[in-house]
Amino acid sequence: MKQLTLLQVDPTAAIAPNADLVAWSRLGAVYRPEDLTRALEVDRTLFEFDALIRPMEDLPLFLAGMQGAPHRERTREWLTANRSFHRDVLARLRDAGPLASRDLPDTAAVPWASSGWTNNRNTTQLLEILAMRGEIAISHRKGRERFWDLAERVYPADAVAIPFADAVRIRDERRLAALGIARAKAPEQPIEPVHVGEAGEEATVEGVPGTWRVDPAALEAAGSERFEGRTALLSPFDRLGYDRVRARQLFGFEYTLEMYKPEAKRQWGYFALPVLHDDELVGKVDAKADRKAGILTVHAIHEDAPFDADTKDAVHGELDGLAEWLGLERVGP
Repeated sequence: MKQLTLLQVDPTAAIAPNADLVAWSRLGAVYRPEDLTRALEVDRTLFEFDALIRPMEDLPLFLAGMQGAPHRERTREWLTANRSFHRDVLARLRDAGPLASRDLPDTAAVPWASSGWTNNRNTTQLLEILAMRGEIAISHRKGRERFWDLAERVYPADAVAIPFADAVRIRDERRLAALGIARAKAPEQPIEPVHVGEAGEEATVEGVPGTWRVDPAALEAAGSERFEGRTALLSPFDRLGYDRVRARQLFGFEYTLEMYKPEAKRQWGYFALPVLHDDELVGKVDAKADRKAGILTVHAIHEDAPFDADTKDAVHGELDGLAEWLGLERVGP
């Protein structure tokens, strides 16, 4: 987890919850979802913040940013107008936490206004803001439901904020170490950036315009260690392919997450899994888990270029392994 830096929390579970699917892709059958739950809720070696799971030792990298939240003027004004609501929620958590949002009072003096689904969802909106401020934190989950508590009961008492500029630099370095190669600047992404600033060393990639930043440790390892590839089925949210532009430029890999498209317009499937083989992204697998029926249905294996026999065997082996890990029977090609 320290090397990966984060696991994204996402409600989509066509195969398995994203955090579990990424962990399985990286660790294999030895990984069990209860391991992640224990690390988050019992051992507190991990924490969930802004829909990402991170090592607790990285918390100091985010504390300074929490102290300045919220950053939008409209949100600050809403929080100021609801001081008593703010106090009520903290008092309730202090007395009875951890609690779900439904167990907390909505005493908002000014409702949250939005043209989207958050309109008038005052309690959930306040909880999100207070979490971003580091006043509360997610204590645990029951299914998808989050339970909140005072941050002092979840985060270690000895965590000290690293100055913001230093924290940004260290996070850039850690992100580059996880990715190996990335752009210094890139378009903003939801939740987590994909750029790395001035971390690492400047490099160029043959046939790809512009410059990149490369992790020095990755360069050293590439020159001194014999590469041993493997085959893996990746989550669409795995950081290897999360930046679709980077995946296209470095791997020639075209991918779009199609669960938001009408079925008739999908090319690869609702939640197609990118296929990594050795050092290439070579295709997508359209599959869906039906836990009630006890089956993993493989609708299609899309080959970006025709697979040779070894690649086919490796992909089918991974699908068998995925079905076994899920405790399901595999059906399909």
